[in-house]
Amino acid sequence: MNVLFLCTGNSCRSLMGEALFNHLAPAGWHGLSAGSKPIGRLNAGAVALLLEKGISVAGYYSKSWNDLPLTPDIVLSVCGNAVNEICPVYLGSAIRSHWGVEDPAHFVGTEAEIKAAFETAYGILKYRIEQFLALPIDELKNDPVQLKFELDRISLLLP
Repeated sequence: MNVLFLCTGNSCRSLMGEALFNHLAPAGWHGLSAGSKPIGRLNAGAVALLLEKGISVAGYYSKSWNDLPLTPDIVLSVCGNAVNEICPVYLGSAIRSHWGVEDPAHFVGTEAEIKAAFETAYGILKYRIEQFLALPIDELKNDPVQLKFELDRISLLLP
């Protein structure tokens, strides 16, 4: 099972989704991230938070959805921009859901407030990924309509 976390810039939320998924997922599952307009660098705040949580970022980089090494089974867009963008043709068969999360990279405030915004985004993504991984995937992978329903239901959950 290959799960793509998609965002516009592929520097913050999609990176956190990919890293969290790979940290939590069982063997045989693979998280990826990409952007429709990647900015070419990872967000320092996202990287610092992941490392603080004990989650490796080794090998992760900001990349285009055109540079994916494989076709994902599931595409989870995590930003408000990506939900309205047209996915490339090779993603046509993937099950898609929008898991919108506010972008902490654009949050303005004190250092503590900015850190809290990153913690909030991380917490939402972690909770939703945990809910996803708790699904009976062996049953649902043969029922794409029900799997999409479950992914969309999870998109509304908050920790």
